[in-house]
Amino acid sequence: MTSGAEGKVPPPEQAQHLFGDALPLVARYADLLAGAGVERGLIGPREVPRLWERHLMNCAVIEELIPEGSAVVDVGSGAGLPGVILGILRPDLSVTLLEPLLRRTVFLRECIEHLELPNVAVRRGRAEDMRSEIRADVVTARAVAPLARLGAWALPLLRKGGFLLALKGEQAESELEEARGDLSAQRPCVADVIRVGRGKVEPATTVVRVTVTSESGHSGASKARRSSGGSKKKRGRKR
Repeated sequence: MTSGAEGKVPPPEQAQHLFGDALPLVARYADLLAGAGVERGLIGPREVPRLWERHLMNCAVIEELIPEGSAVVDVGSGAGLPGVILGILRPDLSVTLLEPLLRRTVFLRECIEHLELPNVAVRRGRAEDMRSEIRADVVTARAVAPLARLGAWALPLLRKGGFLLALKGEQAESELEEARGDLSAQRPCVADVIRVGRGKVEPATTVVRVTVTSESGHSGASKARRSSGGSKKKRGRKR
């Protein structure tokens, strides 16, 4: 990726407080998004003026939710948000950018090479096809799919005790209530809505956190109950 494929989007003053020593590297990523990202249709040109506040800083604050040394999978990574930001801010994390579309994976690989992020890898594929290949501590997703559908893709990738962090908007609570049954049907889990980054970003980032409470999913147990004549029950715990 050449410098000619970069735009220039100066960071706002508050970005220095949020990113600290990582700011120069985040600024390079911002320029790639504003240049090649727009040229290749990964982000819209109207997003460039609000790239820092609405996208980069909004994603950055979720790093405080992720335990040290976690294996993170960013599902439907697109232009790399929030996965690339997490990789920049947290060298202790092992981040996989999972994306099915070729043109996006090409861009992501060029970004990782340009930014020299050894803890970040790009993998082309769909989450639903990776159930037997990936086990993550944390799955992240931003603007990928409604929560019920996202849960069907993400929860099978998680270890027991792992969690999905879905960046959502103002309707997060109602979306979660509608999706609770579907989420519990995928894996026994608990879920809540949290606001992250108060005092750092305005508004605070809204995240639906879904934590898996059992190592195995329902499918095997359901088949066993049907074969023995038992009834099919949901084991998901709600709160």
